[in-house]
Amino acid sequence: MKLIEEAKQLYKGDNQLEIDLKGDVFALDSSTVDLCLNIYWWATFRSTKGGIKIHTVLNSKTAIPEFIFITDASVHDVNILDKIPISEGTYYVMDKAYTDFRRLYSMHCKRAYFVVRAKGNSKYKTIVVRKINKTTGVRYDWDVVLTGMKSSLNYPLALRRIKFYDKEFKRTFVFYTNNKKVKPETIALLYKSRWHVEIFFKWIKQNLKVQSFWGQNENAVRIQIWIAISTYVLVAIAKKKLKIKHTLYEILQYISIAPFEKTPLHEIFSEEVFMEMQNKNDNQLKIF
Repeated sequence: MKLIEEAKQLYKGDNQLEIDLKGDVFALDSSTVDLCLNIYWWATFRSTKGGIKIHTVLNSKTAIPEFIFITDASVHDVNILDKIPISEGTYYVMDKAYTDFRRLYSMHCKRAYFVVRAKGNSKYKTIVVRKINKTTGVRYDWDVVLTGMKSSLNYPLALRRIKFYDKEFKRTFVFYTNNKKVKPETIALLYKSRWHVEIFFKWIKQNLKVQSFWGQNENAVRIQIWIAISTYVLVAIAKKKLKIKHTLYEILQYISIAPFEKTPLHEIFSEEVFMEMQNKNDNQLKIF
């Protein structure tokens, strides 16, 4: 897609993360759009439910979706790992749905890094225990070898296993990674960067009406989804070219409220006009 390529070039070198790493950081996730089987008969998912799935690989440093696959909702997330071009030195951050040790080992062999949330049933043996600072939220930092019958064959090398407690959300996370050099809290921050792709899905669905389709055949649905994605990327391109300092999400939120506003974007997002616009919105909300 040419728009994505243009956005990639414009944002090359940017970093919106809280950490500074040399390689790109990609967040992998998917979002299912539910469809009525009586109308969208081709979108088989379950016996009483239809749907399609948007698989996205989003660059967490730039918030640009660089790879997108649209499939039937029945396609498991982990299968998309076979379609993604894996680059050396790049970080791939995934939820537990992408835990497939054969595919993760393939990533390792291509000299890419992965951070994946561990499933609760994984069997392992601890071989190295690293010193930690519990004030950072890290509970342990180990090297382990998998002991499950299949997993030990699929990933024959040692993995790094990190347990982290998030004080903000009062939740505990366990991660597997093949990167043995970065700090354990950096691994936790990399996983936290997945929120970029979650916001992308949320905004696409809420503001571009992806769940209300104008056509009923498969091609019409796919076209509407790509229109929504293209709009998102166009706004990102406009932000960079017009040198707008506000975040991409602030711009997107404004456009969703006033899509037919005739004032040029770079004027709207000048400090004075933007603050005046926010005050007006606050006053309106207080009336109701």
